[in-house]
Amino acid sequence: MNEPSFEKALSELERIVEKLEKGGLALNESLALFEKGVKLARFLREELEKAEKKIDILLKDEKGEIKEKPFQLEEEEKTVSEKKENAEPDENNNLPF
Repeated sequence: MNEPSFEKALSELERIVEKLEKGGLALNESLALFEKGVKLARFLREELEKAEKKIDILLKDEKGEIKEKPFQLEEEEKTVSEKKENAEPDENNNLPF
């Protein structure tokens, strides 16, 4: 069996979730959809983990050596920056970063 693309699997999982949330399905049908959804979720998680590993490998430092850097979404980076800017210095007058 060919594995679906990430996008097709995500679309299928969204469709399954909508059907389950809508309700009105027979128990057997609900269980079958739930099982398929779990399989799709596992596939999607594996694909995301593979992509994350590739990103880690591609990040290199200024010497051209591979240097892992945790991946953060742009929103998370802004939140971290804002927290640093708004943080009070500690009692030793050290800067909060």
